[in-house]
Amino acid sequence: MILKYTPLIKYIAQRLAMRFPPHISAEDLIGAGVIGLMDALNKFDPEKKVQFKTYAEFRIKGAMLDELRSLDWVSRSVRQKATQVEKTYHALEKKKGRAVEDEEMAQEMGLSLDDYYSRLNDIQGVFLLDIEIFKTRFSNLGEEDIFVLVKDEDENHPFHLSCLVELKEVLARAIGELTHKEKMVISLYYYEELTLKEIGEVLGYTESRICQIHTKAILKLRSKLKYSMKDFV
Repeated sequence: MILKYTPLIKYIAQRLAMRFPPHISAEDLIGAGVIGLMDALNKFDPEKKVQFKTYAEFRIKGAMLDELRSLDWVSRSVRQKATQVEKTYHALEKKKGRAVEDEEMAQEMGLSLDDYYSRLNDIQGVFLLDIEIFKTRFSNLGEEDIFVLVKDEDENHPFHLSCLVELKEVLARAIGELTHKEKMVISLYYYEELTLKEIGEVLGYTESRICQIHTKAILKLRSKLKYSMKDFV
């Protein structure tokens, strides 16, 4: 089973590594992925009516993210930079009543356009939903308690289903308010599962530029989800 799913481990590792700074390589994550697969083999329950590949992918990715957290790849300064960009975007969009351009963001932050793009490069790899957000919101809970809180044992509960519908609506509206280029990158990366390099070839941009567009889009979506769902979580 491990040999059969090794290509899946490598695929997930490579896609994750592309979103992080150069010192994080796919090889760093593959070992953690193997442990995740072994965990999946031990805990998989066929009666849950979930395909093993789906369950294994979840466990593999989770193990890799745990490894990244143990490496503390996201420093406090990087989180602060990401938060600053999020808050600036939200305030400026609210002020202007529309999506804001890169030049406007750079001016608002007191940066040159090149420095603004450099800032985006610094914070690449941020997640749409970060465990740190939950840690801040539920500061009285430990990490294990947080994972218990967000797991989906009650997935068929009417309240859970209602919340899921609302979450999808909020996220759909947020994606709809992105720029055309940002929508394309999000669609090609998450739906078509192209790499950032492949997306660059399709859209005619460098891989670095696509990475910047992806980072902007994720920060915008994080901001919209936070402010749209203050009372939801």
